Amino acid sequence: MKGSTEEITTGHGHPPLNTVKVRRRTPLNRMFAAVYLAGALALFYHHARTLLSFTTISSFLIRFSFLIADIVLVFMWSTTQSFRMRPVIRREFPENLKRVLQNSDEFPGLDVFICTADPYKEPPLGVVNTALSVMAYEYPTEKISIYVSDDGGSELTLFAFMEAAKFAGYWLPFCRKKKIEERCPEAYFRSNYAYCSETEDIKIKYEVMKQRIETTMERGKVGDEYVTKEEEREALRKWTCKFTRQDHPTVIQVLLESGEEKDSSDSLMPNLIYVSRQKSTASPHHFKAGALNTLGLSFTLVYILKLRVSAIMTNSPIVLTLDCDMYSNNALTPQHVLCYICDPAMDPKLGYIQFPQRFHSLNKNDIYASEIIPLFLSNPAGMDGLAGPSYVGTGCFFCRRAFFGPPSSMVVPEIPELSPDHLVDKPISSQEVLALANNVAGCNYEEDNNWGSKVGFRYGSLVEDYYTGYHLQCEGWRSRFCQPDREAFLGDVPVTLNDVLSQNKRWSIGLLEVGFSKYSPVTLGVIAMGPLMALSYAHYAFWAIWSLPITIYGFLPQLALLINLPIFPKVSDPWFILYAFLFMSSYTQDCIEFVLAGGTLQRWWSEQRMWLIRGVTSYLFGSVEFSLKCLGFPTLGFNVTSKVVDDEQGKRYEQGVFEFGVTSTMFVPLTMAAMINLVSFFHGVIEISRGRRRMEEWFIGMFIAGFVMVNCWPIYEAVVLRKDKGRIPTKTTIISAVLVFALYTVASFTSL
Repeated sequence: MKGSTEEITTGHGHPPLNTVKVRRRTPLNRMFAAVYLAGALALFYHHARTLLSFTTISSFLIRFSFLIADIVLVFMWSTTQSFRMRPVIRREFPENLKRVLQNSDEFPGLDVFICTADPYKEPPLGVVNTALSVMAYEYPTEKISIYVSDDGGSELTLFAFMEAAKFAGYWLPFCRKKKIEERCPEAYFRSNYAYCSETEDIKIKYEVMKQRIETTMERGKVGDEYVTKEEEREALRKWTCKFTRQDHPTVIQVLLESGEEKDSSDSLMPNLIYVSRQKSTASPHHFKAGALNTLGLSFTLVYILKLRVSAIMTNSPIVLTLDCDMYSNNALTPQHVLCYICDPAMDPKLGYIQFPQRFHSLNKNDIYASEIIPLFLSNPAGMDGLAGPSYVGTGCFFCRRAFFGPPSSMVVPEIPELSPDHLVDKPISSQEVLALANNVAGCNYEEDNNWGSKVGFRYGSLVEDYYTGYHLQCEGWRSRFCQPDREAFLGDVPVTLNDVLSQNKRWSIGLLEVGFSKYSPVTLGVIAMGPLMALSYAHYAFWAIWSLPITIYGFLPQLALLINLPIFPKVSDPWFILYAFLFMSSYTQDCIEFVLAGGTLQRWWSEQRMWLIRGVTSYLFGSVEFSLKCLGFPTLGFNVTSKVVDDEQGKRYEQGVFEFGVTSTMFVPLTMAAMINLVSFFHGVIEISRGRRRMEEWFIGMFIAGFVMVNCWPIYEAVVLRKDKGRIPTKTTIISAVLVFALYTVASFTSL
């Protein structure tokens, strides 16, 4: 395939199921990469010359620090270029599926894994809406099985899904009859839906379900008046005084059984199964990944458990993993997947199809850059032109076979019922099936077998989604990036800066665990996947080392301004042109890529600002915590990001106002950077206006301080101008000011 010519992946003479073409800007990307690399090499030559001409120890240390910073910047830039060497655009044609699938019996089964961990941070009503949205897929309902993995082991979550099972009997036929696109009830009823008596009747039923779930959450227990069936009472009796979050038996509850349950239109219902894995204080738990291999796979940490349970109960050849707040926004999403899986000409090594994460609750300018367009849109399209995108933890359809070793040699599981080829021929509620499902969900089941190492989701990192996808591609599996015109999934975003940074810190630690392991992309990745795919994975694995150049450039030029130490070329120096080119061209390319991926200039500004903020907060603290972990010091464990939004916080977020509020150590270096850049910039302005310094000599340092200062406006606002609860705490401001003064004092003494 050359240039931008379209490539049809189905046989000649038939309507295509999918097409692919290379983006037209690819040759320009390659030319720019060559020119920029030449500039980077020239910069290293300049660094070498200046290092040899140092006059004081402080000037040597500062220049050496900039050399290290620029080496990291160039390395990370090179990893970014791997996404731009062959980006592609794919298109699917679900309307042509009738050529290969004649009737509903020929549609492959679909197991959906939805994970939740804490009913108070991940409200059950939101999880219920996610489940209902995929239960209502435009797909043979008897082929769909929903597995809800409750790693918190909460009766509140089970009760919520008991209510959801009842409501689904009305919601699913309503969606089919009205052919509505918005099949998440909460999203549909807050939209401009067409009014009619039938719609209002469904809305009343939804409000009743919602009121029962929310009332139960407020009480903290399930009221007897809400439990009307004996099987429901029997299920809830398992929550005894000895049943705790960290110590309880396996709970597998079949809430809906296809073939046995029918909706209000007398059509078959999908399977709906609640699963809470066994936990014991005497056994370790692998965060969410442990819950995935028993049911299957969902987001980063809870899914290993589901894979085994689903294999015993339904063993569908296709598995969808979903985060609990990532509801379906496109009822035809499975058909887009089948355009690849059912394509007779498709690569037999196809392991999974990844959809982008998109969000419904972003404010106008996306102030926290939660959309993460590079991670979820631009970079996957670039990897798709190589061997395929990485797995991002949600919105991913897997071929079950991919979890059982390389394409060329399947790893045979310890019992035949777990094999991807096993045909389930017994009802899911039969005693034999439930007994075996409970057995494979035990907390000690994975001892002395391949689960988590060679089979299923992989243990070894906090970011088990990235780690699992990386291992699958190293084994030889390929993937596809699917981006239909109507977003497949929509999710929530954190509305406080602390939640955003804490989430990023967790990712940073997990990614570094992979980057500095024996499975590192720069070692195993190069051998198994080739240099470009290895660089793509290295971009994420070493994400956190952005903290080094960002912190250096956020503090050292400013200290140099304060202590009168020139470290950059003058404007009249030819080397100034090189600095200007490297900065402006990289920022311009990044902006163009962002806008072409569907972003706006305002959101691009938020993206680059958050990149700087993460550099001195989550990336920095993630790197430090990873280093301490390697040295054997205790560190914080996994913490679920809260999906609960305070009304005032939500209001400020909608207005585009940063939410600080809490006293966080991560806010200290951020506030320090804002202060030192402000002081150094105005110090430079005063010195130049008085004629003590020449602008030509200090332009680059002044520009850096001014650029950082502009990006720090939300911090200045939160320190000085705001009086609401979301401002930066006074304690943080005082500590930051003291540390900035201490830093200046040390720099002043070393310059003598």
